[in-house]
Formats: sequence, structure tokens, C-alpha cells
Amino acid sequence: MTRQFDALFDEWSMTYDHTVKGSDIEYKEVFEGYDDILSEVAKKAKGYIFEFGAGTGNLTEKMIKMGKQVYGIEPSEGMRRIARKKLPGVTIVEGDFLEFPMPKQHPDTIVSTYAFHHLTDDEKTGAIQQFGKMLGEGGRIVFADTIFVSNEAKQDMIKEAESKQFNRLAADLKSEFYTTIPKMNQLFGEAGFDASFTQKNRFVWLAEAMKRRE
Repeated sequence: MTRQFDALFDEWSMTYDHTVKGSDIEYKEVFEGYDDILSEVAKKAKGYIFEFGAGTGNLTEKMIKMGKQVYGIEPSEGMRRIARKKLPGVTIVEGDFLEFPMPKQHPDTIVSTYAFHHLTDDEKTGAIQQFGKMLGEGGRIVFADTIFVSNEAKQDMIKEAESKQFNRLAADLKSEFYTTIPKMNQLFGEAGFDASFTQKNRFVWLAEAMKRRE
């Protein structure tokens, strides 16, 4: 997995929790309904859970409070430090969607929020194929992330950000690997999943994928 964002997230770790609460005007719409979105993902996670991109532990904390077993995976040292401080005793290891220490127990659910867009389409393909091998029949993936209905919709959002002089958001949308619903649906289907998508705000969609019978 590309690690070009690690330094950025180490730097962002100290202010990340303020950003997701809407304090940054450029990203306010991206994180609209953040707490409710995390709560919905947490409720949908069943059994033994792998969480990729655990960040500062906000989703992790919700799942732990619900009495769920979580194996957290996070590439940023700064983010891991904050998450471990919030959640002493909870397992949060160094790793990413493609490379991570595999525990003895396989997951029943794989979750992630605001992170899958850091992978190129080729990396997304590899990750979802790997998840398909790890999850048994009825296993599920629950992701919440910025996804677009089409590439045209993505370009429209970039133009809108530029017109508002939201230069950091526009640069973010141009440089990271935000994908489309048709592409995600294709990748899930090829890996043996049936997927559905629900829009949560102007940027974020909830993707749910269930492993089909062999």
C-alpha cells in the first residue's frame, strides 16, 4: 500500500478529532454526521471485527462500548498513540489494508471509515480479494468513505471546492484515490460479495458487502 500519507496523518493526529467535529470549514460537509455514521458502522459489525484505519480510535471506542471484539489496524504512529491512550488494553497494531500482522482468529466483519480512498484502484482490488479469502460465508464488509456516483460527479465536486476557494479540499480530491460506486460494486462482485450503498452526506457513502455462498 502506498504510504505517502503517513507523515500527513502523523501531523494531523493532534487535530484530527477537532476536524471531524466540524471545526474546519473546508471539511465540514465531508464529516457531516460523523458520529452517527460511526455509530451505524459499529452497530452493523458482528462477531470478531477487523478495523482498518483505526485512526484515533473513535469507531473502535464505539464498538468496544457495545461489547464487541475489535482488532485495530492503523499505519500512522501518531494516530496509534492517541488511540491507545484513549483505549488502554485494546489491540491496535501497525499495518494497513494490504500488510498487517494476522491474528490467529479470522474476522467475521471487516470495517473501515474515511480510509479506503488512500488505496489506488489496483490496491483496492487486492485488498477486497484478500478480504474475500479471509471472510467465510455470510462474512461482511462495512465501509464508510467518500465515494462518487461517477467520475463526472467527482469533477463537479472539485470545481465546486475551487469556486469556494476550498483549496485544501480541492487538492485532496485531486490527489487521493477516491473511486466510484460502479467501480466499488465491480470489485466487491469479483471477490464474491453482494454489495449495497447508502448515501450519508454529500461526500460519504456507507458500503455494505456480504460474502456469497460458494
